[in-house]
Amino acid sequence: MTAVARAFWVRAPGAGEIRPVEIRDPDVGEVRVRTVHSGVSRGTETLVFRGGVPEDQYAAMRAPFQEGDFPGPVKYGYLNVGVVDQVGDDGSRDLLGQTVFCLHPHQTAYVVPADAVILVPDRVPAERAVLAGTVETAINAVWDAKPLIGDRIAVVGGGMVGLCVARLLVGIEGTEVTVVDVDERHAPAALALGADFALPADAPSGRDLVVHTSATGSGLQLSLDLLGPEGEVIDLSWYGDLEVGLRLGGAFHSGRLAIRASQVGVVSRSRRSRRTTRDRLRLALDLLRDPAFDVLITGTSPFADLPRVMRDLASGELHALCHTISYDED
Repeated sequence: MTAVARAFWVRAPGAGEIRPVEIRDPDVGEVRVRTVHSGVSRGTETLVFRGGVPEDQYAAMRAPFQEGDFPGPVKYGYLNVGVVDQVGDDGSRDLLGQTVFCLHPHQTAYVVPADAVILVPDRVPAERAVLAGTVETAINAVWDAKPLIGDRIAVVGGGMVGLCVARLLVGIEGTEVTVVDVDERHAPAALALGADFALPADAPSGRDLVVHTSATGSGLQLSLDLLGPEGEVIDLSWYGDLEVGLRLGGAFHSGRLAIRASQVGVVSRSRRSRRTTRDRLRLALDLLRDPAFDVLITGTSPFADLPRVMRDLASGELHALCHTISYDED
């Protein structure tokens, strides 16, 4: 038996639409999820929306339940929270009626393997739980960065990812964490999460560690400029088709500075032999018991408005950290 759900697709670069999709009853080992909230991962999803994925990265940047191909038509996204309303066998019956997180695109309902969903813990509201994928990215970055007690750290880029990283870093005893961003509107969120805030011109230098998340060449250059001797930049940015130039004739060589990429597709080398991606995602959901993360949710819209929302996020007309999508009428 099949039912009709609705899904958001990027029809072509810069153009999105809602399409009907047939979903079947779950087979053995599968569950059906009715979506309650999804979240827009602004940096990655707007890059996909505008068609900015380089051709040589098409395979690497596929989302777990993506349909179609870059640059479009493509169904893309990975921050989805819903309720399991049907199971395929008794082995999954304990999931029935439970709120779960899944790395699934924006869609009103869907069928996935039971092991593709993770229970949302008690005391984590469904809307906050959409941040799990972003907090997971931040966890991986902190594992890559290996900050020490008392480190002086800058996070360059005060968006959704950077602020999640900052929240994790301020929990390390004695750290001094400053979020640096060109937009002063990000200051209240940074302060609410326990970090300091600075505009680029006022950012403190001599940092032991800089985490870069702005996805701009100027942000990466600033990250290098803020390091002390033998410091390291951990770069979480995905630049897509953007060419990035750096000035490396200054202290980069004499100061023995380093830039290292951190990407959530694989578990950090420092934990890879002892943690799975599922372990990491479960940890992210546990950390979201912290209500401070609510400051990152800066707006919500109904699912029917998602094509307009994505267009406005991509153009910059809609300012948001994490914009969530509600499915109350679906």
